Amino acid sequence: MTRTTETITPELQAYLVDHTDPVDPVLAELAEETARLYPDHKGMQIGAEQGAFTTLLTRIQGARDVVEIGTFTGYSAICFARGLPDDGRLLALDISEEWTSVARRYWERAGVADRIELRIGPALESLQGLPEQEQFDIAFLDADKTGYTDYWEELVPRMRTGGLLLADNTLSHGRVVDPDNTAPHVQGIRDFNDRLVADDRVTQVLLPLGDGLTLARKN
Repeated sequence: MTRTTETITPELQAYLVDHTDPVDPVLAELAEETARLYPDHKGMQIGAEQGAFTTLLTRIQGARDVVEIGTFTGYSAICFARGLPDDGRLLALDISEEWTSVARRYWERAGVADRIELRIGPALESLQGLPEQEQFDIAFLDADKTGYTDYWEELVPRMRTGGLLLADNTLSHGRVVDPDNTAPHVQGIRDFNDRLVADDRVTQVLLPLGDGLTLARKN
């Protein structure tokens, strides 16, 4: 046992991936195509171990309704959709027709396209246009970092009691603890993290998975 989180070296990262459910050809090819088409944005895609975690978590939760804010080329959407029952639904919100055109192709290949509804447009407006009632079992937040707190405030009321909210990149590559870094996207994550700690509507933990993954449960 240890009271601190171990540092993940490249060797440990490789070992971790090797001892997690293997990535199937569809996800592997999606990751490769994304890196080829968008080399400057490939870091926006979740890692293999995070994908396996979200699929498993969706199944454990018994989720039927999931919302994703920030879809990019569709890797995370496949992972969530694979954890849903056949009649489950994933609402994917993104602003880019170009990126999500790649996602649509791979959703078809993965056999999950019938479970995913994609809405293109500003995600905050899409959320605000949803009924103000508890409807989601899981929410995944992985969009513009300056908007995280605003998305959160729209999501929490729409989560069922016991619903899970996941937010990605909540360590901002370690920049959250650098007082000299005042970039808007870094400060946006700091503000979001501080908001969650003070939010008595949820119980939450910040996990050192990937670039930081916050997992919260609505009380």
